[in-house]
Amino acid sequence: MVTIYHNPRCSKSRECLALLETRNIPFATIKYLDTPLSKEEIKELLKILKIKPLELVRQKEQVWVEKYKGRPLTGAQIITALSKHPELIERPIVTNGYNGVIARPADKIDEILL
Repeated sequence: MVTIYHNPRCSKSRECLALLETRNIPFATIKYLDTPLSKEEIKELLKILKIKPLELVRQKEQVWVEKYKGRPLTGAQIITALSKHPELIERPIVTNGYNGVIARPADKIDEILL
């Protein structure tokens, strides 16, 4: 099942959602700002994306710059920050089973839909 981790305020996320709809691909939507991901869910997402915790962080977000930038953080500490501040999570994320991408640009979803 295809899942999009979606932020409706993000133009890239809306673009990706529209692409899925245009292609008539059935998908589930997780609005992660409304329902923040747990640490365990973030860990699972990292495994699916095959990336390190820091690669999931929007490092220019104000909360990151003010609270975390330049500090020597462990992966676990970054995951905790992501669970406390879901606005730090890169977007949009699209998963298909055990494969996933940060869909920037939106057509990166082709990597996991084939």
